[in-house]
Amino acid sequence: MAEVGEDSGGIVHGFPHVDTVRASLTALYRRLSADGVERYATSIRPELVDFPEAEDLYLGAQRVARVMVQHFRLPDARMVVGFRDMVHAGNVELAAGPEYFIELHSRFRTDRRDVGAALAHEVMHVWLHRLGLEFAGTRDNEILTDTVTTYLGAGWLLLDAYREEAAIRGERLMMSAYKLGYLTPEEFGYVLAKRALAFGDDIEPWFRSPQARDAYRAGLDRARQDLRRAPLAAAGWSARRRYLRDRRMLAAAPDYSFAEGPGGVRVAFSCPVCHQRLRVPCRGRVRVRCALCRTELDCDT
Repeated sequence: MAEVGEDSGGIVHGFPHVDTVRASLTALYRRLSADGVERYATSIRPELVDFPEAEDLYLGAQRVARVMVQHFRLPDARMVVGFRDMVHAGNVELAAGPEYFIELHSRFRTDRRDVGAALAHEVMHVWLHRLGLEFAGTRDNEILTDTVTTYLGAGWLLLDAYREEAAIRGERLMMSAYKLGYLTPEEFGYVLAKRALAFGDDIEPWFRSPQARDAYRAGLDRARQDLRRAPLAAAGWSARRRYLRDRRMLAAAPDYSFAEGPGGVRVAFSCPVCHQRLRVPCRGRVRVRCALCRTELDCDT
């Protein structure tokens, strides 16, 4: 699991991985089904992962790991947590189980705020391994892990690990920035917002980091844009105008494409929830039901 600090190249912002994030959501719904995803409609509550300084380091880490195991419904998985100096924030051995060994960076010995976030990511690796769900390449697979962790109710901890704090360097007071995971802060916010829009599970009041809250709101704006893309009926006037022009010319756009066949013109576009590709006839105002996530969409095709 990647961690980024002030001296590791800076923190990337924006939505550079959004295509892989959307592909991850589609893969999750395909593997788990809409009913399976809805089993995770409630997020992990903050009091369950609070790790006070007075609690024994190893017993506390084991307790938080059990919270993650229970949340992700891994009943026969046992996590053994240790700490050592290493490049990344965490690592897990993916074996046959039922016992898995998780190593966390030694900095978590003294700064326990993000132990829950690190364990959420590592336990998700186990969950994905057991389901046989993975992407090719380390980068895409880690983005898949962050996305699924977030969409299934534990990733708000990963976004809350993003913070900017004052730190003393020598005799100077400087700002230090820190985050966990492969997604940008805004991409974590995007996935959390899509989850909130799908399940009504708004975790914004739980953020301790003001920077995390800002990133969540930026992600929410981007997620709401997904609901206003043509041919969805909620699309704005300018988007509708472009859509009608493109439909006449059968011209493709980033949000949709057209094909003419025996039954007339059809439009293909992505479901704004699971991003499964939908194809429907161009017949004006219609109500479309995504077969994958079962979302009903008002469209003007």
